[in-house]
Amino acid sequence: MRFSLDDEQRSFATAIDGLLTSADVPAVTRAWGTGDTAPGLALWGRLAELGVPALTVPEEAGGIGASPLDLVVAFELLGRHGVPGPWIESVALAPALLAGTSHEALLADLAEGTARVSVAVDTVAPYALDADSATHVFHAGPSGLSVAEVGGALESVDPSRRLFTVTPGEATPLAEGALDRALDLAALATAAAQVGAADRMLRTAVEYVGQRRQFGRVIGEYQAVKHRLADIKVALDFARPLVHGAALELQDQAATAPRAVSAAKVFATETAHRAGRAALQVHGAIGYTLECDLSIWLLRSRALHGAWGTVAAHRARVLDHLTTAR
Repeated sequence: MRFSLDDEQRSFATAIDGLLTSADVPAVTRAWGTGDTAPGLALWGRLAELGVPALTVPEEAGGIGASPLDLVVAFELLGRHGVPGPWIESVALAPALLAGTSHEALLADLAEGTARVSVAVDTVAPYALDADSATHVFHAGPSGLSVAEVGGALESVDPSRRLFTVTPGEATPLAEGALDRALDLAALATAAAQVGAADRMLRTAVEYVGQRRQFGRVIGEYQAVKHRLADIKVALDFARPLVHGAALELQDQAATAPRAVSAAKVFATETAHRAGRAALQVHGAIGYTLECDLSIWLLRSRALHGAWGTVAAHRARVLDHLTTAR
């Protein structure tokens, strides 16, 4: 199994990173959290020019028809920069659900970036993310896919991730296996975003310990600090190949792909949690303030902790696959 990216994927990552680096994403995310979605929607349009919303839309519907690994490349960068909006729902989840249904025509609008989809799914994600800024809101479950009526807003640990209750309408059947594949892609994209968030928090911590002084020394000179951050780097070096490997297994439709996705989701989530704790510790009291940019990734990684399957649920699926395989 080849884990390294090819030249086209590296160029794609460089283009996304360059765009987001110049976009002042923290300001966009803070505005999104207050209900001002204009900067975020403008950023959505710029990312659409790079083809991000079109990634998993089939070519015959105007998309790119990219691989799960291409999806991972994009979502690690979206996570690293803290981009707000229903990206996982629109790019990873919706195309797999909509194909073959009466809503299939929406795929072309998704690919162009003019449509934004939010989806609530029974038990896994009962609330619709950013339903107030989505152009289409659906509910998916064993009975099929339906247009959902948006209800009241709920408070989220991350103010830039607004959650809404939904009431499902009349459901139409989904293609066989579509829901399972969509949920695996959503979990994979979430894992990639967690890797990106962990990477950003580690970078932020490394930069800060090179500036903060205590007892007459830069705190980055203390071995205890170095070792703590080195442990996070090692965890990241394990998490990223797990996510890439899961993407390749999904691409090959391997029987072990669901297990690989769950393992990647668990480890990426736990790595982001560890990175957040370490970054918060080295920042001290300022790290607890919303004015500090670190708070964006701390809150985002915490919100993604249970998104598209909790750690406990994914651990249980790994165990189930291992015991069933015997």
